Amino acid sequence: MALARHGRLAAGGTLALCGLLMSGSLFQGRLAAAERAPDSLPPLGKGVFLVASPNLADPNFRQTVVLICEYGPEGTLGVIVNRPTEFLLSEALPKLSVLKGTSYVVFLGGPVQPNGILMLFRVGEKPVDTRHVLEGVYLGGNMATLERVITQPKPTETFRAFAGYAGWAPGQLEFEMAMGSWATLQADPASIFDKDPSSLWSDLLNVLTAPRVIHSRRNHDASTSQILPPGAGVGPS
Repeated sequence: MALARHGRLAAGGTLALCGLLMSGSLFQGRLAAAERAPDSLPPLGKGVFLVASPNLADPNFRQTVVLICEYGPEGTLGVIVNRPTEFLLSEALPKLSVLKGTSYVVFLGGPVQPNGILMLFRVGEKPVDTRHVLEGVYLGGNMATLERVITQPKPTETFRAFAGYAGWAPGQLEFEMAMGSWATLQADPASIFDKDPSSLWSDLLNVLTAPRVIHSRRNHDASTSQILPPGAGVGPS
């Protein structure tokens, strides 16, 4: 299966459900979880949003919000949470009978291994075969978990399916941060699962640009600061 441009999946194949987990330590309205002073923006780490700068031109990440799911000495793994496609999960995984007749769509998770599917669950208790990302949110899982969340969901329980993921080698994301490509905000389940993906990037960017500072913090011995240019647009172009 090939990935088409502009956030749509091309037909003609079956996606494989996979557990692409790295080993090692690796907003509704103005989004209360993100409303904080610039000097308290979170450092890079698991459970943090990467918000693309308006100047980031790479088509793989332009106007994206990435949820960091693993971060550590071996690098960084994340999924893009604001790029839904028109491709149904039931078409991507046709052998799963529990998906027949459902309307769950596949999200473009990133450019790495785009033929694989990653599951992100919002559940009350940690399912087996998952990695904890932030409170109530887990990456991975198996068919039993997916079937239960579809057929017998508890209040607020849901999931998202992602084709591919975003990956950075050790030091690569830190370099991109230093170049002003990304800002960080603390992630929250509502922004991932409830908020309209089409407005998530602009909403988070509005929070960040209120003081015009996109990112400022000290990381180890280096001091990093990125400033958005005056008049930077926040809407799709």
